[in-house]
Amino acid sequence: MFIQTETTPNPDVLKFLPGRDVLGTSLSGGAREFRDLEEAEASALAEAIFEVEGVKRVFFGTDFLTVTREAQGLEWPQMKAPILAAIMEHFTSGAPVLRDETASAAGEGHDDAVYSGDAAQIVAEIKDLLDTRIRPAVAQDGGDITFSRFEEATGVVFLHMRGACSGCPSSSATLKAGVENMLKHYVPEVTRVEQTL
Repeated sequence: MFIQTETTPNPDVLKFLPGRDVLGTSLSGGAREFRDLEEAEASALAEAIFEVEGVKRVFFGTDFLTVTREAQGLEWPQMKAPILAAIMEHFTSGAPVLRDETASAAGEGHDDAVYSGDAAQIVAEIKDLLDTRIRPAVAQDGGDITFSRFEEATGVVFLHMRGACSGCPSSSATLKAGVENMLKHYVPEVTRVEQTL
């Protein structure tokens, strides 16, 4: 098994490409973030990566995963080999990436609100743009952006940034210059884009 690594715009995040599906089109929508060891209990792979000293966060995409290191911790040359070993050991074992797919989809920052009328159409357009144009581009850098909510009265869209995008020095520029401009262009009702935590 050959695992490629790529740097990301965020110097504290490294992208790993195992050459096979990580989440693919699972119930979690092809992405899952683990912010600590407790959240990582949903995945033996995430737990194994958290055992490496200096790991702060783990993110699974469709065919990649990213690891965020502690800002003042070890450097990548010291962390890379144990992370690669954990990934290789997991995939050669044949174990599933997530222990319980139905539980894994919960708590990922999705909007539970029900929109009706014009707002429902606007939200559908926003989600379509995110899924077809924005998320694939952001995934190339090891991140993900998901819809959080839309305030019809103000035209503000709230998005959640994960993976390499979370804490990236250029994330606010990506959000404002890229995502906000695109959404405002295609969905005139959008006035502003904000990040949720």
